[in-house]
Amino acid sequence: MFLDRVEIEVTAGKGGNGCMSFRRERYVPHGGPDGGDGGKGGDIVIVARRGVDSLMALAHRKQWRAGRGSHGSGKNQQGRSGEDMVIEVPAGTVVCDATDSFVIKDLTEEGQQFVVAKGGRGGRGNAHFKSSTNQAPRQWTPGEAGESRRIVLELKVIADVGLVGLPNAGKSTLLSRLSRARPQIADYPFTTRYPNLGLVQIDLTRSFVMADIPGLIDGAHRGVGLGHDFLKHIERSGIIVHLVEPLPLDESDPVENYRSIRNELVRYNSQLGERPEIVAVTKSELPGAAEVRDRLAAEADGDVLLISAVTGDGLPQLTARIVSQLDEQALCK
Repeated sequence: MFLDRVEIEVTAGKGGNGCMSFRRERYVPHGGPDGGDGGKGGDIVIVARRGVDSLMALAHRKQWRAGRGSHGSGKNQQGRSGEDMVIEVPAGTVVCDATDSFVIKDLTEEGQQFVVAKGGRGGRGNAHFKSSTNQAPRQWTPGEAGESRRIVLELKVIADVGLVGLPNAGKSTLLSRLSRARPQIADYPFTTRYPNLGLVQIDLTRSFVMADIPGLIDGAHRGVGLGHDFLKHIERSGIIVHLVEPLPLDESDPVENYRSIRNELVRYNSQLGERPEIVAVTKSELPGAAEVRDRLAAEADGDVLLISAVTGDGLPQLTARIVSQLDEQALCK
């Protein structure tokens, strides 16, 4: 399953207590204080790890705790530090404070990590308090409590290319044709319930990631349907490929459908209106597809492609257009 938002509570480890101890050895009648310090509590560390593509592993565990530090002991022995708790998330995860709703960290690259909750410091043993006027101190301090906070982990898919369009526009079929991804495909709307990612290989050294964003509908920017859940994934896409179905099942106007989706994107985030866009009419084997392409070309003020993921018509031209745009943005890996 794919899960892109979880709320959890993280608690760093408590520091160990300091020790009160005095050196007691034969032939050492005036042994002084030798109580060691407590160990530091473990941290809560969040890491963007390769191979992790969902937050599903975190869904059934709401509390995460790091190890506590060990207490100090005699002979000036410091307690062992608590074990860190490492939480692995996909690249593209935004970590937010659940209480005050601010972004703590945006993990956009694999390997990035940070400490979201620091472990408590260990307490001081009585050896720390000895002085010329206090040669047998009995003071020691307890370990400090670790930080605790509620956080929200929200995944925004990172893709070079995002496929958008109304339900049943052919996004999943196109993704399966250009990559090895195998999203659910059926002849009815809303078969895609979450974003699917596919790696499109250009040649031996270059490739790009394409994301199939589930079908948007009118009012998505207000959260209609699952609008907010879907739209947030488009924010990470460098290029938008807008697919338009020439003969919608509801007999709506394809050009008006194009305007509707464009409006939803802009109203959700005005910057999406400035994102590079490639418009393509799908299912070119259907009658009237060419006429729809000509009408859209006037509406989009640019060249509109005519493709078919079923027959393969126009797919080389679409891939070449995407590669050209990616080269301009230096996004090809």
